[in-house]
Amino acid sequence: MTINTSKSVLLLVIVCVLLFALPAHAFRCGNKLVRVNMHEQEVIKVCGEPSSIRYVGRTLRAYDTPITRRHAPGIKELYYPRWGNFVQEVIVTEYIYNFGPRKFMRRLLFEGGVLVSIETIGYGYHEK
Repeated sequence: MTINTSKSVLLLVIVCVLLFALPAHAFRCGNKLVRVNMHEQEVIKVCGEPSSIRYVGRTLRAYDTPITRRHAPGIKELYYPRWGNFVQEVIVTEYIYNFGPRKFMRRLLFEGGVLVSIETIGYGYHEK
């Protein structure tokens, strides 16, 4: 093998690894992918019931939404895009998934039922 060929093979291996690597904000449950912005019920459908559920508290969530105005009939409508900034209080929930002593546990944080954070928290354990 020449140096040029071995560099090409190494480059091909690196590209393959990068293509199949999971993003840092996702993990696999069986053959399904769990990603940030999934709803609680979607995660439970993919991974099953978590080992533990804890209600952490509440937080404020800000979001923008378009505001539309209706005009009276006969008045020419001019479109002026406007956005409203709103704040909503949401419940923060933590799910812990224990996949056994040979796999890492996952800590999922939900705000208002939407997955916002995935953390790896060490190896799991045998459940009795």
